[in-house]
Amino acid sequence: MKYKGKFGEYGGFYVPEVLMPALEELEEAFYKYYQDKEFVTQLNKLLGDYAGRPTPLYYAARFSERLGLKVFLKREDLLHGGAHKVNNTLGQGLLAKFMGKTKLIAETGAGQHGLATAMIGALFGFDTKIFMGTTDIERQSVNVHKMKLCGAEVIPVEGGTGTLKDAINDALRYWTANVTDTFYLFGSACGPHPYPTVVRHFQSCIGKETRRQCLEKIGSLPDMVVACVGGGSNAIGIFSGFLGDKDVRLIGVEAGGEGIKTGKHAASLVAGRIGVLHGSKAYLLQDEQGQVLETESVSAGLDYPAVGPEHCLLKDTGRAEYVEADDDDVLDAFELLSKSEGILPALESAHALAYLCSVKESLSPDITAVVNLSGRGDKDVGIVEKYRPVMTK
Repeated sequence: MKYKGKFGEYGGFYVPEVLMPALEELEEAFYKYYQDKEFVTQLNKLLGDYAGRPTPLYYAARFSERLGLKVFLKREDLLHGGAHKVNNTLGQGLLAKFMGKTKLIAETGAGQHGLATAMIGALFGFDTKIFMGTTDIERQSVNVHKMKLCGAEVIPVEGGTGTLKDAINDALRYWTANVTDTFYLFGSACGPHPYPTVVRHFQSCIGKETRRQCLEKIGSLPDMVVACVGGGSNAIGIFSGFLGDKDVRLIGVEAGGEGIKTGKHAASLVAGRIGVLHGSKAYLLQDEQGQVLETESVSAGLDYPAVGPEHCLLKDTGRAEYVEADDDDVLDAFELLSKSEGILPALESAHALAYLCSVKESLSPDITAVVNLSGRGDKDVGIVEKYRPVMTK
């Protein structure tokens, strides 16, 4: 590999030797095309005409009134497909096309990355396979149906807990046997190099837009930028626009699940130890013997025991803060935004909202916060009904 893909001590590529040529090919193609005039022109056109960028920066007046501070929402939920995931799938899908690949595979948890990959597979004419845990298939059945409507084959993964970790395991196994014609369209800013760099680049449009919109709409930069963190792509996307602005607090909110005290959570940065998973060195939820722990979250998209390497470095250097929000607080935040603004947030995004709700008493009314509303909550209505049936009566 030409680049080591390290963020401090984190990242790298801890993979079977058979995958090294595929990762080297991807690295070479990415650095060849990501600044290529024709590639950039095509991608920008697709981001505008197909995905719907730029997304608005919306002042949530009634929600702000309830919290006692100024809250702006970066409306990634308005993108085609309902989430930020399309930024990355368009970028990687176009890269696969430039590389001459004919098949796509992807993993998915909440189904948003799977749907975004299926959409791009249809757009570019790829044969597309989506690996998804059986637990997530059950709780995200609407997205499964959408993927199939776009022509993708959804492959159920029964091993482990039937969630995102297991879907990645099977996708990597499949890729190992089919590297010649298949492009693995990885969904988050984790995994082996060069994926954390590739995904960060294709999601950096969020941060660039948000920074520019804050200066235009607010007249200054925000006091804090808040985003949910699972693998970490939406968070690193928006954080990237503010890393050099030391007065802007960057806050990542992980899934506290049923509570860290019970051991049922998915907060790798809050409670994990350094380890290796899916080809990357990062903070990882593991036991004393190094075995990966089972995770729990009401949100399928955050139900993952590790995190992207750049977030690990941001935690260690103190440039970003990482906290957790538990399931009950997330459901409360989902209800509050829905009833105060008529906007149903994805349960992933509701973690960021839940954090603001939890600290509102300690914040000045003059504080301005930007929340990355990374996805919409249509996919989660069934889950909300299961946990809080009173909400929908």
